[in-house]
Amino acid sequence: MCDVCGCASGADHFHIADVSAAGRASTPVAFVKTARQVEVMQSLLHGNDHQAAHNRAHFGAAGVLVVNLMSSPGAGKTSLLEATISRLNGRLSVAVIEGDLETENDAIRVRAAGAQAVQITTGNACHLDANMVHAALHRLDLRPVDVLFIENVGNLVCPAGFDLGQHRNVVLLSVTEGDDKPEKYPVMFRAADLVTMTKLDLLEAVGDFDPGKAARHLQEIGGTAPVLLVSARGGAGLDAWIDWLDAEVNACRANTLAHPGPHAHAAAAHA
Repeated sequence: MCDVCGCASGADHFHIADVSAAGRASTPVAFVKTARQVEVMQSLLHGNDHQAAHNRAHFGAAGVLVVNLMSSPGAGKTSLLEATISRLNGRLSVAVIEGDLETENDAIRVRAAGAQAVQITTGNACHLDANMVHAALHRLDLRPVDVLFIENVGNLVCPAGFDLGQHRNVVLLSVTEGDDKPEKYPVMFRAADLVTMTKLDLLEAVGDFDPGKAARHLQEIGGTAPVLLVSARGGAGLDAWIDWLDAEVNACRANTLAHPGPHAHAAAAHA
């Protein structure tokens, strides 16, 4: 449970059912959230969305494309950023806001790759929010920046529920995870504007991840995001990833970006 975002009250109800040794589920035990939990969560999201709108206006005025990277821990977000900075080779200027509970490890890696980076350490919060991002902006020079990446805290639940002011959500799914992740975490994957299946170089060694099956699960939950297969280490798929970024940057400069993907808490409310 996250004491900051109130994620324990992020759904109207949930069930727990025990499964017997014979494989039969017992009668589920229902848990219903209280009116107080609903009130707190609505207040939290309202305040966050107000700050996110301010952030988005600031990014728009600066002409900076903002991409929110979300995934499980260890799916390869920082490795993808390192490869992206190298592949762009100065053609587009990149800055990064890093989110982790502790340490500045990822920001150090990004700076070594050649980009500005600000680290946010959240303590016990399992996601970034718009206020954290706003505070980090005071430590970045956006004037030369074309793309600002926000590397969210590794978590397939809460980060999708908080608008940061980004233009696009990119969700990473590593081949070292299960190909049923979109089915298990539909809110996150419905919020995606692009899904990248990462660590493609490990696909044969893993053996039991089916990219086609994962893509079908994405469609079955109502996800509409295109899917890219990428290896930050081997380079496969990076050209397609850079092409996607180029198109989004050009749309941002021309002020023709469509409305960002759906907020997860809105999607959850209608699930």
